[in-house]
Amino acid sequence: MNSIKFMNMKPCCRILLPCKNTAFPKSPTLSYSKTNFTNTQFNNHSFHSYPARVLRFSTIFSQSQKPCSVPTSTWGQSRIFSNTCCYNFSKIPHHVVAGVASNIRNFSTSIETRVNDKNFERIYVQGGINVKPLVVDKIDLDENVAKDQEDRSEIENVDKSVENDRLNEAASVKVGKEESEVEKEAWRLLRSAVVTYCGSPVGTVAANDPNDKLPLNYDQVFIRDFIPSAFAFLLKGEGEIVRNFLLHTLQLQSWEKTVDCYSPGQGLMPASFKVRTVALDDNKFEEVLDPDFGESAIGRVAPVDSGLWWIILLRAYGKLTGDYALQERVDVQTGIKLILNLCLSDGFDMFPSLLVTDGSCMIDRRMGIHGHPLEIQALFYSALRCSREMLALDDGSKNLVRAINNRLSALSFHIREYYWVDLKKINEIYRYKTEEYSTEATNKFNIYPEQIPNWLMHWIPEEGGYLIGNLQPAHMDFRFFTLGNLWSIVSSLSTPKQNESILNLIEGKWDDLIGQMPLKICYPAVESEEWRIITGSDPKNTPWSYHNGGSWPTLLWQFTLACMKMGRGDLAKKAIESAEKRLPVDRWPEYYDTRNGKFIGKQARLYQTWSIAGFLTSKMLLENPEMASVLFWEEDYDLLEICVCGLSNSSRKKCSRGLAKSQILV
Repeated sequence: MNSIKFMNMKPCCRILLPCKNTAFPKSPTLSYSKTNFTNTQFNNHSFHSYPARVLRFSTIFSQSQKPCSVPTSTWGQSRIFSNTCCYNFSKIPHHVVAGVASNIRNFSTSIETRVNDKNFERIYVQGGINVKPLVVDKIDLDENVAKDQEDRSEIENVDKSVENDRLNEAASVKVGKEESEVEKEAWRLLRSAVVTYCGSPVGTVAANDPNDKLPLNYDQVFIRDFIPSAFAFLLKGEGEIVRNFLLHTLQLQSWEKTVDCYSPGQGLMPASFKVRTVALDDNKFEEVLDPDFGESAIGRVAPVDSGLWWIILLRAYGKLTGDYALQERVDVQTGIKLILNLCLSDGFDMFPSLLVTDGSCMIDRRMGIHGHPLEIQALFYSALRCSREMLALDDGSKNLVRAINNRLSALSFHIREYYWVDLKKINEIYRYKTEEYSTEATNKFNIYPEQIPNWLMHWIPEEGGYLIGNLQPAHMDFRFFTLGNLWSIVSSLSTPKQNESILNLIEGKWDDLIGQMPLKICYPAVESEEWRIITGSDPKNTPWSYHNGGSWPTLLWQFTLACMKMGRGDLAKKAIESAEKRLPVDRWPEYYDTRNGKFIGKQARLYQTWSIAGFLTSKMLLENPEMASVLFWEEDYDLLEICVCGLSNSSRKKCSRGLAKSQILV
């Protein structure tokens, strides 16, 4: 059998891959051998043989298959596994090695020889994993587009060099700063929450309360929860844990995840993972990673936002460390493409926004956000912009980059035009005509004016506006969702004028949205009969608690980043000072209850890691504007000129952008 090279990571543990649907008989046991790596920062370790009790696995490619092919659509499926610490498979029993043993990992250790391989797209995206191409094959890029992408690559190389110099200067200035006692305590708590795997840090647990006897899944490493921790470590100049996290979660990406024998699409990232110790023969033990893709979660909801956050963090890692080689690795490029393929695949939906189920993001319980929630759209837009920056410019990615540009253009138009509300827009909706049938209809989604809630008419200020929480046919969710609006500012999904209006709204409604503890996850809370209908009488999401109008300190870092982008650091400083007075006294709770955030949440975990990390990240962002500036995006005016309608000669497609061109360009 051909030897298989695994990802260039610190070897030490083995893989446990119980999987279903085996297609071959049992084979003798095997052993593993070492192989040399070019990256000297990782040590070589031998790999133990697998015990016979490990369950069966997918088919390994036959002798007749080429090294670069992927034999089956079920490659790499598993439930529990450890680091890919062995590098050559010499004698592997069929019932032990899953599709992870597929030759997809041949490319993961040396980007120098593979990153520009013209067969990459054919192997990894279009045919290798049995998925549909992201863009119709007949759409070819002309020479001008190819030339533009070459120019973009040259400009980016220059920008990266200048950027690194500026960040190095910022880091040298930061060294002399004296930390406060609160910051020192926060760093101590954050470091105590670090999880190690095979001797290396790989993430932080969700909460680390020593008095919590029933942690549930709070003792796991969540992708979304680790993001503020990752930013804190990156801003501190400690990138190793983030690099390890990115590569280990990449390994988890396409393993088996099922609910009642049904598996979601390839490319899904897990919600969380846990490091477990399993017993071997002869009193030996070994660490394995146990991922959760939602099959154990409350409600059994797949985490749509995990893959989007992973891409965003990957870009931030490169920006803040200068280690762009990680982005260029072929296994990392493959991971990006798998996520994009999952998000960009065609479906029944008519909108460019991403259609998801309820509870698929930070609000991970039933809260009436199914459909096209703003939070997912803002993260989706950010992930697309990140991917466009990081994808290797080769023949295999040209069509993918075009598909990204088209989706970015359509998505930004859709959100800016149809999700935005201010006094002018509310008055327009108030006078909507309904039952309009034509491509020129004003009320495209058949919204009934009676949907405008009474609280909104008296609440929204003259000089403010925001992006609503959700939009579907005959339904507008007028609640203010903080994360979606903040990340729309950070990513420039909303226009510069809209960005200013959102911050004006937050400033004008400070007591409602900030209160005694920043920041409300959404406003207002749903109450009474509406609460029973929307949440299913969820006792944890009672009015003004948890996801239903609770206050979440972790949102502080994203508020700080949004404020700094818009030159409103004063707002961020005011919110940070408010949080700094209470968080250490209250033992860093997960969330706060009541309309103004006065009380610690009735079911809130203490020593919540992302509350700690959110505070630290906010402080460091405010003190290092040069570093903060590389983490957000400015308006991309080229996107405004791209329209998907131009790709088709069909007379049925009529572009409606002329009606809102002025709105997009402001």
